[in-house]
Amino acid sequence: MTETPWALARDARRALRQGPAALARRRRARLADLVAYARANSPYYRELYQGLPDHVEDPALLPATDKKALMARFDDWPTDREVTLDRVQAFVSDPLLVGARFQGRYLVATSSGTSGVRGLFLMDERHLAVHTALGARTSGGLGAADAARMLARAGRTAVVTAPGGHFSTVAATARFRLDHPWAGRILRVFSIEQPLEDLVAELNRYRPATLSGFLSMLTVLAGEQRAGRLRIRPGVVIAGGETMTGKARDELASAFGAQVRAAYASTECGFLSVGCAQCWYHLNSDWALAEPVDADHRPVAPGEPSHTVLISNLANRVQPILRYDLGDSVLVRPEPCPCGNPLPAMRVRGRAADVLTFATGGGEHVDLSPMVFGVLLDRLPGVERFQIVQTGPSELRVRLAAADGADTAGVWRTVLDALGALLAGHGAGGVTVVRAEEPPQRSSGGKFRRVLPLAAP
Repeated sequence: MTETPWALARDARRALRQGPAALARRRRARLADLVAYARANSPYYRELYQGLPDHVEDPALLPATDKKALMARFDDWPTDREVTLDRVQAFVSDPLLVGARFQGRYLVATSSGTSGVRGLFLMDERHLAVHTALGARTSGGLGAADAARMLARAGRTAVVTAPGGHFSTVAATARFRLDHPWAGRILRVFSIEQPLEDLVAELNRYRPATLSGFLSMLTVLAGEQRAGRLRIRPGVVIAGGETMTGKARDELASAFGAQVRAAYASTECGFLSVGCAQCWYHLNSDWALAEPVDADHRPVAPGEPSHTVLISNLANRVQPILRYDLGDSVLVRPEPCPCGNPLPAMRVRGRAADVLTFATGGGEHVDLSPMVFGVLLDRLPGVERFQIVQTGPSELRVRLAAADGADTAGVWRTVLDALGALLAGHGAGGVTVVRAEEPPQRSSGGKFRRVLPLAAP
């Protein structure tokens, strides 16, 4: 089979129609193929998989890995031996190269994630083709009214995110625009870093057919829509990055009068799953694995919450992701999903979409997405890890860990100035920002929640 996006999409739809057995056959074959390829071409995996059988179809035979381990052995990890850490770091240091092909072949995306370790990830053309194919598999199902809205708005897509930087959403959007010059007419990134009223005004002028972004930011925009300041009528709202609940889905659907879709994914595997109307995430199990495990990486039974989840991306060959500890607690549905999708269904306890609400003068309030804070501090030099805790309607407490060798006092001044400018720019200049004595704390599930909103009374 020629691995064009269209051929892959046809195979993906065929596998879904054929049911769980067909999906499992493809998954086993693809896992065995990728393990063999990684062992033959990656020094890291050749060493890690010493002593394993020649043919591996069972992921449980493979040792687990994680971002910290892979980044520590970066030069031994890629199967393309011309890819080195120094070359990738030089590439991502240039904001003008966002979306460009690294070494003429690969898309590069950065991720700091909740572990605090910065990740540098390369995606080859096969990975991108599979991502496109699986997106096509789930793109149907629009009602007549929603389809009419899409046509009336010429299919325009608004991606509400942080511009600049090699973050996966921004980099993938930039790649698409570079590859397709006409895409600038129908695909645009809207900055979450600008004041909310400016963002609302830009979206009103653009009139998108599809509105996409982090769930917490879309929740803020839904509030603007209900208040009448935002006046758009997309046919589809796509929420990602954070856990979708039934309440959140209903609020978005009611505010925008649109079909709401969600996905649970990561930079390491952007096509991991897609959400359904029952608020379950369906694993694209023909191209990805998600194994719920306990703290010792032993399997957890369906219906039981896991300590973490091990994912495998079966499409990407340049930087294999195999039994990779993502850190989220998940629960796999033990019985078929009521929505009728035969793909395995799971819910995620991590990545809650917690909007921070601050009191302002005159008895008003302003809502800020946690994504705004994460994107800002990810870019600041000397910040190894951080945790922002809202301790009052007008107070933030910052737990900060500076990078080795950094001037801690200088890093804190930079953080304080950046947060002050961010808050003032969004109309929350009266918020007090204090530095905590304690370092960032892990949650009970073992992950760092980087932004914690004010606890409900």
